[in-house]
Amino acid sequence: MLSAFGLNCTLKQGDQPSSTQKLLDQLLRALDGYGVSTSYERAVDHDIKPGVKTDEGPGDAWPALRKRIDEAGIFVLATPIWMGQPSSVAKRVLERLDAVFGEIDEHGLYPTFGKVALVSVVGNEDGAHHVTAELYQALADVGFTIPGGSSSYWVGEAMNKKNYIDLDQTPEALAGAIQTQACNAAHLARLLREQPYPATR
Repeated sequence: MLSAFGLNCTLKQGDQPSSTQKLLDQLLRALDGYGVSTSYERAVDHDIKPGVKTDEGPGDAWPALRKRIDEAGIFVLATPIWMGQPSSVAKRVLERLDAVFGEIDEHGLYPTFGKVALVSVVGNEDGAHHVTAELYQALADVGFTIPGGSSSYWVGEAMNKKNYIDLDQTPEALAGAIQTQACNAAHLARLLREQPYPATR
């Protein structure tokens, strides 16, 4: 069965209310509707050491998280916007994924080839397109494939206190974007599973 693993890069630990979690949950539910089994973790709940290796030594929680990314056909990276940037937690995740460059095999194949990446972004300020572009560029760089129409984001009014989690209803445009994102990701992941990328050398 096709599976998806989501990493919530909120700064909020445990079960604290999180707008990022709300959007991630909606996307994972949409994927479930296309026959994808889903799971997630909040990255901040794990001791992800700084560095660019797959394993940064004793106490490093990243190897277990990386294993779950490796086992999934779809990787979902969800982040809030802070000061117009992805969260520091999201940037730590990207730094740790840099290790993929050291894992390219003799045929030129990345361990992430054949895996689909999705990004979801929430915030109370402008910057959703900027943050989405930053994350997708990095994910594509380390070998993930990005489906068409694959941006889901919500940005509230600048300098306003209303968060996504406070909305009673999902805006129609966002609901449609989530559905498109999930549909295309599930479709692409199945195609890549049946027809993997060829060797390049």
